[in-house]
Amino acid sequence: MLDYDVKILTAFAMTFGNDGEVFYKWLLSNGYPELAALNEAIKGSKLAFKWLVDHKYFHLAAIDSILDGSQSARTWLRKYNFEDLVYLADAIKQDSFAINWLKERNLDIYIFIAKKIEVYLNSKKNNPLKFNF
Repeated sequence: MLDYDVKILTAFAMTFGNDGEVFYKWLLSNGYPELAALNEAIKGSKLAFKWLVDHKYFHLAAIDSILDGSQSARTWLRKYNFEDLVYLADAIKQDSFAINWLKERNLDIYIFIAKKIEVYLNSKKNNPLKFNF
């Protein structure tokens, strides 16, 4: 994800906020369907996950898989030198070591992304109006 401009990564992070749909549509209409698909995969879309895999965005699909507890996705990312994405996924889970690792490397945008996703996921998990199956 380091190949993306900070502006693009900020837009991705904002897809998890209150105006998420606006940023989601912006990503789609400006040539970043893979980030829009990652947003949907993290939100639970199996179709979006499949799209990522079918379009060979394995590294993005692996982020979602780590959030779902996959150790093999973690191993795959490390094998192919996506260590930063492992730490991003761990930071989403509020792992302090991962957050410090990102800080030490001036990856503040990853910390911002992690916080936006973490807040979103917690709002869904702890929402008394949402029935969790």
